[in-house]
Amino acid sequence: MDAKRLHFFLDIFVVATIALFVSWYLFDAYTASSHIINLIMVLPLSIIVLILCVAELVNQVRQPKKDFETPESVRDVLPVIGLFTFYIVSLHWLGFDVGTSIFVALFLWLHGERRAHWALGYGITFGFLVALFFSNMLPYPMPMLILPSQY
Repeated sequence: MDAKRLHFFLDIFVVATIALFVSWYLFDAYTASSHIINLIMVLPLSIIVLILCVAELVNQVRQPKKDFETPESVRDVLPVIGLFTFYIVSLHWLGFDVGTSIFVALFLWLHGERRAHWALGYGITFGFLVALFFSNMLPYPMPMLILPSQY
């Protein structure tokens, strides 16, 4: 089997595995409780992921990849791993709102965004919107530095 065909089958396998796990999780959530409160977030997200899996499977069959993507070097990946480690460790002190904002801004900077106002603006906007979303959706308090928290 040539490398191109192996790559094709591995892509199909990964997408099918994701679809299988999402289906299993949805079934498990439904059997635990079919009440709408239990499924209010699981069902729509599961349907979206399954639709995306089907679309990707159709795309893979219709247009297989012609060229292989070159993987990133370890030298490019290690700073991101270090940044993510710092993000996780610092959440207790920086809070989810500020920590996420800093992480996103620095991640953009590491990936080539050199306009500081864009990286900071996107990081702050994304970080605070995600923090607001999760603090209102999750049933337990989250550590925040600026936004109000019940932590």
